[in-house]
Amino acid sequence: MVKPQLLVVAALASSASAFSASQMKMSAVDTQAPRRDFLKSAGVAAAGVAAFPFVASAEIEVPAQVKEYTFPTDWGLTFKYEEDAAKVRAHMVVATGLAKGADRMEDFGKNMKKEMIDFVSYYRRFPKVAGKPSFSTLYTSINVLAGHYTSYGYKYPLPEKRRKRLYQEYAEIEKSLKRNR
Repeated sequence: MVKPQLLVVAALASSASAFSASQMKMSAVDTQAPRRDFLKSAGVAAAGVAAFPFVASAEIEVPAQVKEYTFPTDWGLTFKYEEDAAKVRAHMVVATGLAKGADRMEDFGKNMKKEMIDFVSYYRRFPKVAGKPSFSTLYTSINVLAGHYTSYGYKYPLPEKRRKRLYQEYAEIEKSLKRNR
């Protein structure tokens, strides 16, 4: 099975070489050279894509939604970035996994939205924190979850496609936080 990434790279390489100046001056005898060049460049590109796959293509298992969970008591910020980022991420993971009719879902959503707003409004003022990959990814996740709460309310669970994307971002945030980035 050919990865879609390989097809994109091959298409870009072939279209770029098709419009090069050397292509225009070619005689009928020189038709084999561009094919070899294309195969070399496509092979190198394919090896690069295979060696370094895109983060978004990583398979993430989306856990089933739950109705029963432990309601957190540690809402709010400690004003230590790593601790607060890990706590907000952990609360967001719980919020993403809640099913319709979960116990105290509305209270959880209200507390979650307040904590997300407090986190972003405090830490985005600091350039050293705002420049970290963990912050920018967490900020993106916060926007997704806050937008869901604004559009659909606190009682409606996230759709499967949005949950999958959020779990991918949560994994990326966790990796960045472990590296102090």
